Amino acid sequence: MRRIIVITFICLDGVMQAPGGPEEDMSGGFKYGGWTVPYFDDFSGKEMGAQMSLERSELLLGRATYEIFAEYWPHHAEGWPGINDVTKYVVSHESSYKLNWENSVLLSGNVAEKVKKLKSEDGPDLHVWGSSNLIQTLLKHDLVDELWLKIFPVTLGSGKRLFAEGTIPAAFNLTDSKVSPLGVIFAKYMRAGEVKTGSF
Repeated sequence: MRRIIVITFICLDGVMQAPGGPEEDMSGGFKYGGWTVPYFDDFSGKEMGAQMSLERSELLLGRATYEIFAEYWPHHAEGWPGINDVTKYVVSHESSYKLNWENSVLLSGNVAEKVKKLKSEDGPDLHVWGSSNLIQTLLKHDLVDELWLKIFPVTLGSGKRLFAEGTIPAAFNLTDSKVSPLGVIFAKYMRAGEVKTGSF
């Protein structure tokens, strides 16, 4: 069985929208695109490089993220070794959506069922980058095995959030954490059953 690993940038108030540039995703009037850039240093670059390793992994992407990636990475593959060769599963509501990037596979229709089937198969782990709408579906149906979060010391107030409507109650264990010199927390969480409560 494959694991689904969500890899994302978030700020302190949970926004994950447009971390990489001003025009990446301006929907909803979002005006802080590129909010991660001032916090990148050699430490963060090294950690990012490790998380971008495609050894024993494939990609699971929402349509909007796929389009951003497909426009950029085929022409800059030296920055992400193996990105053109790895299988990229793309979720779209349009069954006729054309995938022009090599090694791309369309998943349409009942997304939750399609992903459950894909997850149940033997194969590499599935890494989810960006894809805020897809992540909501995965969380709602308890399909996320791990969260690899990069938490930045800034609040943005509004924007697309990692944990939005539909997130189910779930417990996670912290399996690894590091802090960059500029205050970015790299934290890995693994799904750990139901939420437990108690009383003091």
